[in-house]
Amino acid sequence: MAAGATIAPLDRVHEEGSVLCTVVDVHGVEEEVIVVPCGDGVRAWHNRCTHEDFRLDRGFGVIYRQGEIVCAKHGSTFDTCSGYCDNGDAKDTTLPEVEVACEDGDVVLADDAYTFLHEGGLDDGDDGDDMPGSTSHIGF
Repeated sequence: MAAGATIAPLDRVHEEGSVLCTVVDVHGVEEEVIVVPCGDGVRAWHNRCTHEDFRLDRGFGVIYRQGEIVCAKHGSTFDTCSGYCDNGDAKDTTLPEVEVACEDGDVVLADDAYTFLHEGGLDDGDDGDDMPGSTSHIGF
């Protein structure tokens, strides 16, 4: 399914807080993407912290704190609407974006550089055992 493929219903993204899906780029490289609420719409980002390539959604949704996506490994937070991080080890970086659009109540892939493969991550059999030992500067 090329750009224009439906990723998820818009209301589901807002109810669940995020949706994880897998896309493939023009070079055949598969990439996990998180779709997150941003105002009344959504934004989509590569599912990895810019600091150490750690997955932000490990198969059970992203962690939020005050409207920002939290990296569970070191505590850096990324604005859900801009992808920008202003703290922690990932400070002054921005999550790579994947363009999405809202059409008729659905979130659709709008980025011609990617093809939608499926909902869920690269390894749908992930049992969550990759929980990090936190070195976060933020208390939860």
